[in-house]
Amino acid sequence: MEVFYLYLLCLFTLFTSLALHFIFYKRNSGSLTGTLPPGKTGWPFIGESFEFLSTGWKGHPEKFVFDRMTKYSSSVFKTHLLGEKAAVFCGPTCNKFLFSNENKLVQAWWPDSVNKVFPSSTQTSSKEEAIKMRKMLPNFFKPEALQRYVGIMDHIAQRHFASSWENKNQIEVFPLAKRYTFWLACRLFVSVEDPNHVAKFADPFNVLASGLISIPIDLPGTPFNRAIKASNLIRKELLLIIKQRKVDLAEGKASPTQDILSHMLLTSDENGKYMHELDIADKILGLLIGGHDTASSACTFILKYLAELPEIYEGVYKEQMEIAMSKSPGELLNWDDIQKMKYSWNVACEVLRLASPLQGAFREAINDFIFNGFYIPKGWKLYWSANSTHKNPEYFPEPQKFDPSRFEGSGPAPYTFVPFGGGPRMCPGKEYARLEILVFMHHLVKRFKWEKVIPNEKIVVDPMPIPAKGLPVRLYPHKA
Repeated sequence: MEVFYLYLLCLFTLFTSLALHFIFYKRNSGSLTGTLPPGKTGWPFIGESFEFLSTGWKGHPEKFVFDRMTKYSSSVFKTHLLGEKAAVFCGPTCNKFLFSNENKLVQAWWPDSVNKVFPSSTQTSSKEEAIKMRKMLPNFFKPEALQRYVGIMDHIAQRHFASSWENKNQIEVFPLAKRYTFWLACRLFVSVEDPNHVAKFADPFNVLASGLISIPIDLPGTPFNRAIKASNLIRKELLLIIKQRKVDLAEGKASPTQDILSHMLLTSDENGKYMHELDIADKILGLLIGGHDTASSACTFILKYLAELPEIYEGVYKEQMEIAMSKSPGELLNWDDIQKMKYSWNVACEVLRLASPLQGAFREAINDFIFNGFYIPKGWKLYWSANSTHKNPEYFPEPQKFDPSRFEGSGPAPYTFVPFGGGPRMCPGKEYARLEILVFMHHLVKRFKWEKVIPNEKIVVDPMPIPAKGLPVRLYPHKA
């Protein structure tokens, strides 16, 4: 009899446990009853990383996304990228969802390759690092600060074109565009203006950029290994600059507000702690990459398309010459001049659509959630793709046609044109990039016409689009 009662007690306990589990599971999981997005995960560890990267190397980064959108008839598909389970989000609805749920359902995430190149960034979460940086940057990218930058940009652009373009019959555009944007970033972020000093950074920065988003295999000769070595070289140079700046600030030889570096050195957190020198070096390193690499790609493709489309060139030339003719000899460009460059900026936007430097970006799910009926588990990595809208005829009719008029009036539909991302994590340097691109266009068309040396030069994406041979062009200076 006792055995019978014990048996009943066990059954009751089991039933109660199952009932409680069911109740709490349903309460905690809410409506999370969807299935995982369709797709495949590819090979172990590598996943579909090779296909993801190789379509860019072949010049068609959108192919990875559009092939899978077609195959799975979905705006969301699963894959495995850079060692992580991932879902790729495609289209304006997906963009809106990810951008508007920042730090609610998703947060910024960088591949392991980035964390190893920037080792101090692993000491705190990417969310905390992003919050820190976004508290610091607005002072340097707000309108009154940007207005001060126009004259500096104009001055450096004049020096750049005089030293690297004028009196040349033929030049290679991409390295020179990088030199221009990097010079500006060095001047405005760390007050380094001497061309020889800037040149010390240039080569390792190129190596770093090409290996930053790569399969994190740390073996000699791999892009990832070269990127780590390059970052260490740059970091050492930045630490020398930081140490000297601390001395200069203490002796009154440097201004507390002259650049981002001074601000970082003099700003403490809520606990009164100041950033470590190595942490500052990493953040400056990241800013220098973000402050010049994407803009140099855009400037390069502006030359490409203006060479191919003489009617577009004439429109830009007319607008820029009206501004040039309104200036006194030696007078620098100002904020009002930039506001007059409406057609030029429409042209630049169409370049950013067709050859977006930012192909997309990663997020991480910080909670389980359902989107479009698909279950996204916590911890999955999410990738949004700029090309899923930029080159989609549903949002940009005849997507391969170069048409600046798309940006007239109210412009493209919301969340379809996303070269700078969107939401709380929209690139804080968007207006900075607009200035450096427009100042570049002004000096370019004011001085030259040009033609491509290689008519059908291949485009590769690694990780940004660049012409395979650097876009060599023949220059034809305007007659005085």
